[in-house]
Amino acid sequence: MIIVHDIFICKPGQASKVAKMFKEAMEGNKELVNIMTDMTGQYNRVIMVSQYENLTAYEQSFEKYMQHSEEMKKMQEKMQGYHDMYLTGSREIYRVW
Repeated sequence: MIIVHDIFICKPGQASKVAKMFKEAMEGNKELVNIMTDMTGQYNRVIMVSQYENLTAYEQSFEKYMQHSEEMKKMQEKMQGYHDMYLTGSREIYRVW
Protein backbone atom coordinates (compact mmCIF):
# COMPACT_ATOMS: atom_id res chain seq x y z
CA MET A 1 0.00 0.00 0.00
CA ILE A 2 1.14 3.54 -0.77
CA ILE A 3 0.22 6.64 1.27
CA VAL A 4 0.72 10.06 -0.34
CA HIS A 5 0.88 13.37 1.53
CA ASP A 6 0.38 16.45 -0.65
CA ILE A 7 1.52 19.29 1.61
CA PHE A 8 0.64 22.93 1.05
CA ILE A 9 2.11 25.79 3.08
CA CYS A 10 -0.61 28.40 2.85
CA LYS A 11 -0.52 32.14 3.22
CA PRO A 12 -1.55 33.25 6.73
CA GLY A 13 -5.30 32.96 7.20
CA GLN A 14 -5.79 30.77 4.12
CA ALA A 15 -5.25 27.20 5.40
CA SER A 16 -8.85 26.56 6.45
CA LYS A 17 -10.11 28.00 3.14
CA VAL A 18 -7.77 25.75 1.15
CA ALA A 19 -8.78 22.71 3.23
CA LYS A 20 -12.47 23.42 2.64
CA MET A 21 -11.84 23.95 -1.08
CA PHE A 22 -9.98 20.62 -1.34
CA LYS A 23 -12.69 18.79 0.61
CA GLU A 24 -15.42 20.07 -1.72
CA ALA A 25 -13.43 19.53 -4.91
CA MET A 26 -12.31 16.01 -3.96
CA GLU A 27 -15.71 14.79 -2.79
CA GLY A 28 -16.26 11.28 -4.10
CA ASN A 29 -12.55 10.67 -4.73
CA LYS A 30 -12.06 7.08 -3.56
CA GLU A 31 -8.30 7.52 -2.98
CA LEU A 32 -8.66 10.51 -0.65
CA VAL A 33 -8.32 9.52 3.00
CA ASN A 34 -8.10 12.83 4.89
CA ILE A 35 -7.55 16.53 4.56
CA MET A 36 -5.71 17.83 7.60
CA THR A 37 -4.63 21.21 8.95
CA ASP A 38 -1.80 21.72 11.42
CA MET A 39 -2.23 21.83 15.18
CA THR A 40 1.49 21.75 15.97
CA GLY A 41 4.69 22.19 14.00
CA GLN A 42 4.95 24.46 10.99
CA TYR A 43 2.01 26.87 10.71
CA ASN A 44 -0.48 27.23 7.87
CA ARG A 45 -0.17 23.68 6.54
CA VAL A 46 -2.82 21.71 4.71
CA ILE A 47 -2.04 18.06 4.08
CA MET A 48 -4.11 15.99 1.69
CA VAL A 49 -3.68 12.27 2.43
CA SER A 50 -4.39 9.74 -0.30
CA GLN A 51 -4.06 5.98 -0.36
CA TYR A 52 -3.27 3.67 -3.29
CA GLU A 53 -2.76 -0.04 -3.70
CA ASN A 54 0.67 0.47 -5.33
CA LEU A 55 2.73 3.01 -7.31
CA THR A 56 1.09 1.94 -10.57
CA ALA A 57 -2.33 2.85 -9.16
CA TYR A 58 -0.93 6.21 -8.02
CA GLU A 59 0.48 6.92 -11.48
CA GLN A 60 -2.82 5.97 -13.13
CA SER A 61 -4.70 8.28 -10.77
CA PHE A 62 -2.24 11.09 -11.50
CA GLU A 63 -2.74 10.60 -15.26
CA LYS A 64 -6.51 10.86 -14.75
CA TYR A 65 -6.02 14.38 -13.38
CA MET A 66 -4.15 15.38 -16.54
CA GLN A 67 -7.12 14.49 -18.76
CA HIS A 68 -9.73 17.07 -19.64
CA SER A 69 -12.78 14.99 -18.76
CA GLU A 70 -15.98 16.60 -17.50
CA GLU A 71 -15.20 15.32 -14.01
CA MET A 72 -11.78 17.01 -14.06
CA LYS A 73 -13.21 20.24 -15.47
CA LYS A 74 -15.73 20.40 -12.60
CA MET A 75 -12.98 19.77 -10.06
CA GLN A 76 -10.79 22.48 -11.63
CA GLU A 77 -13.70 24.93 -11.45
CA LYS A 78 -14.08 24.24 -7.72
CA MET A 79 -10.32 24.71 -7.24
CA GLN A 80 -10.07 28.03 -9.08
CA GLY A 81 -7.89 30.50 -7.24
CA TYR A 82 -6.20 28.08 -4.86
CA HIS A 83 -2.77 28.84 -6.35
CA ASP A 84 -3.07 32.34 -4.90
CA MET A 85 -3.73 30.94 -1.42
CA TYR A 86 -0.52 29.01 -0.80
CA LEU A 87 3.19 29.78 -0.88
CA THR A 88 4.82 26.42 -1.52
CA GLY A 89 4.20 22.72 -1.25
CA SER A 90 5.67 19.27 -1.43
CA ARG A 91 4.71 15.65 -1.86
CA GLU A 92 5.73 12.71 0.32
CA ILE A 93 5.11 9.12 -0.79
CA TYR A 94 5.30 6.33 1.77
CA ARG A 95 5.15 2.54 1.50
CA VAL A 96 3.11 0.94 4.27
CA TRP A 97 4.60 -2.27 5.66
